[in-house]
Amino acid sequence: MYPVIRLARIALFSPKRPALGPEDTGTLDMIVWPWDCDVFIEMNNGRHLTLYDLGRFDYGARCGLMPLLKQKGWGLVVAGSTIRYRKRLLPFQRYTLHTRLIGRDDRWFYFVQKMTRGEDTCSSALIRTAVTQKGRILPTQEVAEALGYPDWRPDKPAWVEAWIGADDSRPWPPEE
Repeated sequence: MYPVIRLARIALFSPKRPALGPEDTGTLDMIVWPWDCDVFIEMNNGRHLTLYDLGRFDYGARCGLMPLLKQKGWGLVVAGSTIRYRKRLLPFQRYTLHTRLIGRDDRWFYFVQKMTRGEDTCSSALIRTAVTQKGRILPTQEVAEALGYPDWRPDKPAWVEAWIGADDSRPWPPEE
C-alpha cells in the first residue's frame, strides 16, 4: 500500500519548511513502521524506493517545483534507478532520508538519496527523473529557468557518468 498518510504530511508541512536550493540536501526524519517490512522483518526493498519518492516530493516542495507543477500542468517521471542496500532497517527504528540533486543534462535530473541511522548508511540510490508536459519530457533548462536557477549545471561525478553510459548500452527492449 502506498504511504498516503506520509505523503499527506509532506504535502502539508514541506512547503512550510526552509526552502532548498539546487546545492542543498533535504532531510526527513522517519520511522520504520511494521507495514514497511517484509517477511524477514526488515524494511522491504521496494519500500525503500517508495520512500525515496517521498524524499523527492519533499525536495520538490521545498525548492519551489510543486507549485510550478500545478500552475503549468507539469508531471514527474522516474526514468531509471540503481540502489544499494547495506544495513537492515528494522521495525520502529528511526532513520533519516537524505535527498540531494546531484546534476542534470539536457533531459534528466539526477538525484542521490540515502537512508542513514547515525553514521551508518543503510541504503543509497541514484535516481534519474524528468519533468513532463502532455506526455513529453521537458528540457531541464526550461525547468531550471522556471525555478530561477538557469545557470545551475554542475559537472556530474564520474561514477554518475559511468552509470549513464552503462545504462545507455543496455539493449532496449530487453533481449530474451
